[in-house]
Amino acid sequence: MTVPRPRGRAAGADWAGTAAEALPDDVDAVLIGRIWDPSVDGPTPVAVRNGEVIDLSHRFPTVRDICELPDPAATVAGLDGARVGDFGEILANTGAATRDRNRPWLLAPVDLQALKAAGVTFPISMIERVIEERARGDLALAADIRQRMFADIGVDLHNLEAGSAEADRLKSLLVAEGMWSQYLEVGIGPDAEIFTKGQILSAVGTGVPVGVLAASTWNNPEPEITLVVQSSGRIVGATLGNDVNLRDIEGRSALLLPLAKDNNASCALGPLIRLFDDRFGMDRVRELEVRLEVHGEDGFLLEAVSEMTQMSRDPEELVRQLIGPHHHYPDGAALMLGTMFAPIQDRDRPGEGFTHKVDDVVRISCPALGTLVNRVRHAEECEPWHFGVRDLMGNLVRRGLL
Repeated sequence: MTVPRPRGRAAGADWAGTAAEALPDDVDAVLIGRIWDPSVDGPTPVAVRNGEVIDLSHRFPTVRDICELPDPAATVAGLDGARVGDFGEILANTGAATRDRNRPWLLAPVDLQALKAAGVTFPISMIERVIEERARGDLALAADIRQRMFADIGVDLHNLEAGSAEADRLKSLLVAEGMWSQYLEVGIGPDAEIFTKGQILSAVGTGVPVGVLAASTWNNPEPEITLVVQSSGRIVGATLGNDVNLRDIEGRSALLLPLAKDNNASCALGPLIRLFDDRFGMDRVRELEVRLEVHGEDGFLLEAVSEMTQMSRDPEELVRQLIGPHHHYPDGAALMLGTMFAPIQDRDRPGEGFTHKVDDVVRISCPALGTLVNRVRHAEECEPWHFGVRDLMGNLVRRGLL
């Protein structure tokens, strides 16, 4: 069964949206997430059913434990628990500026999973990475380089498959034109780019700020499907993600990728994990469209769509490159799959393209997964990340859950 989805709204007092916007349009979706529960002064795994939030901590102290089950969706669907509250009310209490700290609020839906991301998985965004590299992070040079590159390529990028003959031809053409790039190698070669997006427990959820460094002058959101993967390598669910990117910093040198990608509040996930069942699995994921809206306080509006069918690598191939005999993740991983979105729409002066401004509201939505909403702040001004793995373990012990 599906429910109608309201259209996105501009930035305002209710910028984080409503429960109807945040939740998937399928009311039968099996959803799990995390809240901060002030009554126990710590995080609690929850299920969301019919708009109600159900405490699962009496059976599973962490979301990681749920995701390691043989059939997480079936187990959660048949599990009872104490009602914590209404999802809409908890969502409304999530923003730090208006939060009542005596009531629950939402967190990012993963906990002990490694936070990983795949880059350059769409040919269109691969070309943009080459452009920002050649521009050495200078936004003003990008427009001219972009025009020359697309005039020279002469290849349909939309259905390009990594490792294919067409991909090899494109690589040869760009090399011959003096446009070889490390991004070409990971974009259309045999090995994917998979990097660490953030540290365990550092992700932020919906309804809170997402961070870009104050020193960055060319940056953008990256709306992405994010897979939730067991330690065995089996994919058990999906959520939405914002792999915030600082294009000027990465463009100066690929060795600055950690600085461009891993900062305070720079990884947003949520609002919830939709567990795989007979209604929703990888076949659906491969066909999803992720919609992006950026609303600025200056009246600027950017809209775009990222189509999973345009990926140059299959998502399961990315998971195989992430986890296996060559590399183990005993607590599983959340893997962001990349985006075809690389904005070139001018925001201020012609030819300078897009970059964020403080207070931009970023909405990443997909009917099957809901809507992830964050307001842009400087990373240095976002809520500090203080609650780490040692704090989590101590909290669970005090609650008698370990």
